[in-house]
Amino acid sequence: MPVPPYMRPFVLPVAEVRRERAGAIDIYRPQEINGEPEPIIVFVPGGPLPPDLQAMPRDWPVFVGYGSLAAAHGAVGITVEHHLYSLDDYAAAADEVAAAVDTARNLPGVGPDRVALWFFSGGGLLSADWLRMPPSWLRCVAASYPVLAPLPGWRVDARFDPVAALASATGLPILLTRVGRERPEIAATVAAFSAAATRHRAELEVIDVPDAHHAFDTIDDTDASRTAISRAMSWVTSTLSA
Repeated sequence: MPVPPYMRPFVLPVAEVRRERAGAIDIYRPQEINGEPEPIIVFVPGGPLPPDLQAMPRDWPVFVGYGSLAAAHGAVGITVEHHLYSLDDYAAAADEVAAAVDTARNLPGVGPDRVALWFFSGGGLLSADWLRMPPSWLRCVAASYPVLAPLPGWRVDARFDPVAALASATGLPILLTRVGRERPEIAATVAAFSAAATRHRAELEVIDVPDAHHAFDTIDDTDASRTAISRAMSWVTSTLSA
C-alpha cells in the first residue's frame, strides 16, 4: 500500500520528544527544565478532513515533528485534535480549539500568559476568532500555507473570515508562511489577507518559500523547506520571549 501524503516524514530532522496525551491534546515538553514557566505553542491542523483517515493529524509525522521542534526550542508544544470533517463543523472545531487552549494554559509548569497559536491549511479559518478579539495572553499567531478566507463555494459562518477579522487585530504579531506554488484559490485568500494587513497596519511578518507547495513541510524535502520551518519556529519562540 502506498504511504498517504500526510504520513510522509517531517522534512526537518528533529529528535522526537516523548509526548503525553491528555484528552484532545498531545503535550511535548522541553527535555531541559530551567524552573521557569514555559511558553506554549498550540498547533491547529487543517481541514475539512475525511473521517476515515489512517491516522488523525496529531499522529501525523509532521505534527509530531512540530511538537518536538517546539520542545527543542524551550516551549511546550501542544497538538490539537479537532473534528473538522465538513464545512458545517467549523463552529464545533473552533470550540474544540478554544477548549484545548484553555487546557494547555492550565497545565503545570507553563506560562499561561505566553501563548502562540499556529494554524495550518484549512485550519487557517479558525484563526479569525483569535484575530478579532485577541486575549492579552496571546502573544502571536502563525499560519503556514493557510486558507485565510472562505474559498469559492464554501458556505461557512461569516465569523470564520480572517481577512475581515484583521480590522481589530492591531498590535498582535502575525507570521505568515507563504508558498509560491499554492493552489490559486488559496493563494487569492493569502493575497487578500496580506493586503488587509497593510490596510489595517497589522504587525505581519512574511516568510516566502517561492518553490514550495501546499503542505511543503511533508512533500518538499528541500533545504528551502527546512530553512522556512526553522525561521518560523525561531520567530514564534522569540516573540513568546519578548
